[in-house]
Amino acid sequence: MKPILFIDFDGTLCHDRFWRSLESNERDRVQKYLFEENSSIVSDWMNGKHTSEDVHKIISDDLHIEYQKLWDIFVSDCRTMQVKKEDLIAISNLRKKYHTILITENMDCFDRFTVPSLKLHDYFDYIVNSYNEKLSKSDVSGTLFLKIINEKRADLTKSILIDNSENVCAIFSQLGGTSNLATPKENLYYWLNLLK
Repeated sequence: MKPILFIDFDGTLCHDRFWRSLESNERDRVQKYLFEENSSIVSDWMNGKHTSEDVHKIISDDLHIEYQKLWDIFVSDCRTMQVKKEDLIAISNLRKKYHTILITENMDCFDRFTVPSLKLHDYFDYIVNSYNEKLSKSDVSGTLFLKIINEKRADLTKSILIDNSENVCAIFSQLGGTSNLATPKENLYYWLNLLK
């Protein structure tokens, strides 16, 4: 069986943000409210305990921003996230050697809006989202990675992760896989080229 090439989404394949089309002062308020002051809402959202609609209702009520406006911008921004074509082509070309798996700590909106809009299934054999798994990459010492390795009957020691999280890379390495940390200098395309 082929080894697995795991690729992270946020900060590795894509660098866009939610609500990036909101006016800057409102965007800053939403980002601060969710990601600084109420990060537990984000954690619960990524682990399948809230829908995107639930979260927008909370934000709208607490920050007094019109729900429909917030929602419409959010959906549009999810559908128009930028991914480099050269990265997607390089990933697709590696499918001969690896099972290509997009593994992301993300929300329901990823499957609903981003994946179909960007046609990510055309480039990846499998997409793993923490929202559906109710488990993040770093939970329980990387249990999610082991689950996928077992399901695919893949060789962990020949499997590779490309991720921008030092913590997640360390966990995958401790399990016995090879981790490549995506940075601005050694970005996703850099690592993909080395795997040709």
